[in-house]
Amino acid sequence: MTENKTPSKTPAKLVVRKASVARKPAPAKVAAKPEKKIKKEKKVEGKIKVVRDSFTMPQTDYDLIAAIKQKALTGGLHVKKSELLRAGLHTLSKLSSAQLKQTVTALEKIKTGRPKKS
Repeated sequence: MTENKTPSKTPAKLVVRKASVARKPAPAKVAAKPEKKIKKEKKVEGKIKVVRDSFTMPQTDYDLIAAIKQKALTGGLHVKKSELLRAGLHTLSKLSSAQLKQTVTALEKIKTGRPKKS
C-alpha cells in the first residue's frame, strides 16, 4: 500500500510549455490603427454630401420634366429627374442677375407647402 509520491510529468511539461510561449509585441496592433484612421479620412474627403428635399411644382412644369427626359432619350441619353433639375440649376447659375430675375419673375407663382388631399 505504498503510494507513489512522485509528481506526474504532465503538469511540469504544461508549465514549461506555457513559460516557453512568447507573446507577440502589441505595437503591431497600434500601428494598424493609424492606418485605418488615414483610410477613413481619405474616404470622407472623396464623398459628396447628398441632401434629400421635397418641393411643390405645377403639373405643367412636372410634365415638362417628362418631355425633356423623352427628348434626351431620343438623343440617346438616359437622365433622371434629379439630373435634369441639377442641370437646370447649373444653367441658371450662369445667367446674369438681370436674366435670372427675368426668368424667375416669368414663373407662375404657387402656394408653398403640400397640396390639399382631394
